[in-house]
Amino acid sequence: EVQLQASGGGLVKAGESLRLSCVASGFTFVDYAIGWFRRAPGKGREAVSWINRRDGSYHYRDSVKGRFFISEDIAKNTVYLQMNSLKPEDTAVYYCAAGDHYDGRQWIGDDDWWGQGTQVTVSS
Repeated sequence: EVQLQASGGGLVKAGESLRLSCVASGFTFVDYAIGWFRRAPGKGREAVSWINRRDGSYHYRDSVKGRFFISEDIAKNTVYLQMNSLKPEDTAVYYCAAGDHYDGRQWIGDDDWWGQGTQVTVSS
C-alpha cells in the first residue's frame, strides 16, 4: 500500500519559515517523481514544487521561486519543502504526491498517489 505522510504545517507570521516533510512508503522512492501541491481556500489545486526522475530536474512555481526549496533524503524515503519568507498568500493545505512524471500541469503515466494534507496558515 502506497502511503505519503505529510507533516510540518502550522500557523506562522509573515516572513517566518516552515519545513514540511513527507515520508513515502509502498513504492520505490527513486523511481517516481515526487512533489508538493497546495489548495488555498476557494481556489484550485496548484503545483508548488516537484522533482522529476527522468532528468533529475527540480521545479518551482514562479510565486515561490527563491523562497521555497525542495529536497529529499533518499535513505529515509522523505521529501522536504523548506518554506522561507512566508506570505499570507501561501496559506493553503499542502499535499505531497508522487507519480510517474509531472509535466507542470498534470501527472503523466499510469500511477499517481496523494497523501493527506497539512495546513499552513500565514498571518499578516
